Amino acid sequence: MTDDQTSESRTGRATTDDQEAGSATSPRSGAARGALLGAMFLMATSAIGPGFITQTTVFTAELGAAFAFAILVSILVDIAVQLNVWRVVGVSGMRAQELANTVLPGAGYLLAGLVVLGGLVFNIGNIGGTALGTNAMFGLDVKIGGAISAAIAIAIFLSKRAGVAMDRIVVVLGLLMIAMVLYATIVSGPPVGEALRQTVLPDEIDFLIITTLIGGTVGGYITYAGAHRLVDSGITGAEHVREITRGSVTGIIVTGVMRTLLFLAVLGVVAGGVTLAADNPPASAFQAALGDVGVRVFGIILWAASITSVIGASYTSVSFLAGFSKRLEARRNLVTVGFIVFSAVVYLALGQAPVTLLVLAGALNGLILPVGFAVILWVAARRMDLLNGYRYPRWLLVVGVLVWVLTVYLGWNSLEGIKALL
Repeated sequence: MTDDQTSESRTGRATTDDQEAGSATSPRSGAARGALLGAMFLMATSAIGPGFITQTTVFTAELGAAFAFAILVSILVDIAVQLNVWRVVGVSGMRAQELANTVLPGAGYLLAGLVVLGGLVFNIGNIGGTALGTNAMFGLDVKIGGAISAAIAIAIFLSKRAGVAMDRIVVVLGLLMIAMVLYATIVSGPPVGEALRQTVLPDEIDFLIITTLIGGTVGGYITYAGAHRLVDSGITGAEHVREITRGSVTGIIVTGVMRTLLFLAVLGVVAGGVTLAADNPPASAFQAALGDVGVRVFGIILWAASITSVIGASYTSVSFLAGFSKRLEARRNLVTVGFIVFSAVVYLALGQAPVTLLVLAGALNGLILPVGFAVILWVAARRMDLLNGYRYPRWLLVVGVLVWVLTVYLGWNSLEGIKALL
């Protein structure tokens, strides 16, 4: 990276569409508040995808109320990761790949390659999720539903104020998902008292499930979705530490609320003696709770989760590419559109998400977390110059290092998964 590029990075550049929304970077301005809210929900909804819904349902059926403990631990670890990522990226005003290239020349290209590859494969799966969602809602053919959903995502990035449009749609759809799952939770009548007891005194602890939850919530491109949105919105620098901190924690809490409500909704069903269908556990859970209308409710939730993940994966993946070229930066929305188009074409050609590639991409995500997080912690500990003189909190760094050890364990498991696939 050249000195000019580094200097440009530290200014907290905003893309053309974001300059309208985020040129006023005061946290009190409406534009800045909207951008911060958008960053929080972009991170949260990027994590809440088809895999998130399926994993939560399956693990609830497997562990019952004891799954509450796994959720609590994963939320605490996720907060520790995002507190560090958002603060380093936000204070420095540099994207993760730019920080990596500055610390170790070439490392940023490696990180970007892993993120883009994983984001592309998962985007194919996310479009598949939108197709299943439209099929559950309207009975549409999965290829037609996938194509329509991809077109909606493309329209967002082709709009004149794409940044504002993206912020608003992820917030609206995020709140819609939470509201609908809350409704299902109330109707299913879960044993809340038992769930609360097992949150702190679980009958069973499964560390593999906990690490799976962590990797699915802050792994791969998801780690950087909200933080990169901050940089593009111009909410950077030590003067915004309070807003950056609040945003990182709130984003994880939003994800945690969604997982907790979904857990309780499914728990109410399985506690009543219902056996979930093996081919589609989440759909059968909603049908058991709400009757025939439950399938349509599930379709809405799945579609909203999938389309916001398409937006998050595309936006974040391209943010890793755009930093390497001024031409790409200037045409970033068009590159994002191309990313979505390519994902949709592959999905339509295959007719389904490539299962083996999805597993491989998940394993790659497990590798991205310790590599990228190591760069974040190195900058926090050793590169005060990149933080513009900001004195990084020692307690936060210590917590980050402890969590990094856990991410190394995740990465090791990912390597084993890659070996098995190969």
